[in-house]
Amino acid sequence: MGARGFFWFKAVVFALLAWNSAVFVYSGTLSEGVDSLAWLILLALFELETGGGAGLQRGAPIIRGVRLAAATAIPVAAAGYIVDREWLDAINSVLWIAVVALLETQLRFPDAATRYRPWMTAAAAGLYSGLASVALAWLWQADWFSAYDAALWLLAFATIEINVIQVVRRWPAAARAAASRI
Repeated sequence: MGARGFFWFKAVVFALLAWNSAVFVYSGTLSEGVDSLAWLILLALFELETGGGAGLQRGAPIIRGVRLAAATAIPVAAAGYIVDREWLDAINSVLWIAVVALLETQLRFPDAATRYRPWMTAAAAGLYSGLASVALAWLWQADWFSAYDAALWLLAFATIEINVIQVVRRWPAAARAAASRI
């Protein structure tokens, strides 16, 4: 798939996730709506940061504020899942939080990510396997929409992983040091 095809692929995935978020806001629990919107915002910010968002430096304080708000909403939603005894949702949230921590580590500390690539790869494989297991559990429970949504999120973050790998490979040492300050 060429660059143009990859762009449209990501656009379709993002549009489907936006639709899913609207469904969760409209017909899901409060935790589902908050969780879905917060993750959608974080995904958009990751895409901007890793997919060539050239104007990010000018808007960095705003972006950090939006990222902080979204990142704060996610554990609040995870706590809501625990209170509501929605265990698969809670496990899913914890796994996704770990994925984002891993992605942030790769972006902020690319030299360390390169040095510890086998460990990073193993951690990513374990986390994504856990997320796929949660999707399969929803499928087994006949919770079709949650299974579909989980699979779509896996696909979306796989595209972000591709972006992160490309960014880390392109960055000279000076840009890596600047990224660790964002």
